[in-house]
Amino acid sequence: MKKLLILIVAAALYFHYYPNEKLNDWLFEQKQVVLSYFSEVTDTKVRLKSDKIYQDLSRDFSHFTSQEIAYVAEITSSREQVKKFNEQYCRSKKQTPKLQRDNLAKVCRAISKYSNLL
Repeated sequence: MKKLLILIVAAALYFHYYPNEKLNDWLFEQKQVVLSYFSEVTDTKVRLKSDKIYQDLSRDFSHFTSQEIAYVAEITSSREQVKKFNEQYCRSKKQTPKLQRDNLAKVCRAISKYSNLL
């Protein structure tokens, strides 16, 4: 047991003072996988159903074109898509060619209502 502990300490010291980029990348990747797994398993937060945003926006669909409605349906197909859209267009204030400016503002407003649940 004592030899195993010495081996672990020696390996830790070696990797600390002589880092290996490939090994560090691999360790970081494995750490992210494990943390995401534990996060999914132990998650007790209330989550947003992504179609809730679509239902909220459906009242304003008279102002949307059919392509925009299809794009909104694509955006709201999953929470990950909603998160990605929120970060890419709403938070960064970028314009998307698939939505008119006013309709983009409506979508961002609808997402912002539920941003704490994403």
